[in-house]
Amino acid sequence: MLRKVPARMSDASQPLNEPEQPLRKKRRVRYSGTHPRKFEEKYKELNPEKYAADVEKILKSGQTPAGTHRPILVKQVLEILAPKPGETGLDATLGYGGHARELLALVTPGGRLFCTDVDPLEIERTEERLRKLGYGEKELVIKRSNFAGAAKLLPEAGGFDFILADLGVSSMQLDNPERGFTFKTEGPLDLRLNPSRGQPASALIKSLTEEALEKILWGHSDEPHAHLIARAVQKRKDAMTTTTALADTVRQALTTAYRTMPEKDVTRSIRRTFQALRIAVNDEFSALEQFLRNLPFCLKSGGRAAILSFHSGEDSRVERFFTEGLEAGVYAKISTEPVRPDYEECYDNPRAASAMLRWAVKAE
Repeated sequence: MLRKVPARMSDASQPLNEPEQPLRKKRRVRYSGTHPRKFEEKYKELNPEKYAADVEKILKSGQTPAGTHRPILVKQVLEILAPKPGETGLDATLGYGGHARELLALVTPGGRLFCTDVDPLEIERTEERLRKLGYGEKELVIKRSNFAGAAKLLPEAGGFDFILADLGVSSMQLDNPERGFTFKTEGPLDLRLNPSRGQPASALIKSLTEEALEKILWGHSDEPHAHLIARAVQKRKDAMTTTTALADTVRQALTTAYRTMPEKDVTRSIRRTFQALRIAVNDEFSALEQFLRNLPFCLKSGGRAAILSFHSGEDSRVERFFTEGLEAGVYAKISTEPVRPDYEECYDNPRAASAMLRWAVKAE
C-alpha cells in the first residue's frame, strides 16, 4: 500500500520566501602559534611593515623571519668599501637589499648605487622597498642581470669606486618551498635562481650518468660520500622530482651503509648534495670566474672590492683571482685571510657561520 505524501506546509506556517540572512564576516585564519611551520602560514613574518613587533621578536630569538634576509658582516663590508658621498658603487647581488640600503645611505647625496640580481621574483620586491625609502632613479639604478655581466654597466656608470658581491643564496629563496632550495619542506626539486631559465635540478639529474653526478657532488661541495649518493640517486632518478625525495634517498643510502652515522652528519651530506646541484643548475662557478676576470676593468683606480662567499669552492676562486691580480700589479692590496663573522653575529644569525669575506684594492 502506498504511503500518503504529506501535504506541503501552508504559507502561514512556513513562508515560501524567507528573508535573506546577512552574510557572516569570514574570520582571518588564526596565526598558528609562535612558530608556525608552513611558509604560507607565516603571514606576520612575510609582512614586516605591518607586524614589526612580531618580526622584532623573531630577530631577537636569533631566527631569520620568513621572506626576509639578514645582511652579513655589514660593519666589515662598510669599513672595507668605505663608500663616500658622490661615489658610484655596485651591489652585484642585490638580494633583499640589506647591504644596498647601508651603501645608499653613505653615497648620498650626490652618489649612485647600481644593483643587479638574477632572481626575477625577488628583485621587484626589493626595488619596491628601496623606492619607498625615497631613492629614485638618480640615486638607485637596478638591473635584472647576472653579476657576471657587470662590465655591461660601464657605459652608464663610467666605472665604480667600489663593488660588493654576496655569493650566498638568500633566505627568501631558502625559506620558500616553492623555489625548491630547501630539503626541510617538500617542494619541486628546482634550485634555479631564475626559474624562467635553464632546467630544474630534477631534469639535470635525469640527464646525468652516475659518474657525472659523482663528479658534481665531489667537485662542487667536497661531498665525501659522493660515490654512494650518486649510485643511490641514479637508481631512483626518475623519482627525483621533489626536494624530500632527494633528501630521503640520500638519508636512506647513508644510514643503510653506515648504521651508526650521526644525524648531523647525514644532514650535512644532504645539504652538500643540494648545494652541489644548485651550483651545477645555475652554472655558478663559471659566472663567478667571469665576474672575477672583469672585476679589475670595472673598478676605477684605487677602487675597492669585497666578496662574500660561503663555501670553499667559491672562496678558493676569489683567493686565486685576487692573488694573481696582486702579482700582476692589477691590485695594490688584497686580504691575506678571509674575514669571518664573530661569535655574536653567528649567535644572532646562524646562517652567517660559513661566511668568508675577501677584499682587494685596485692599483692607482
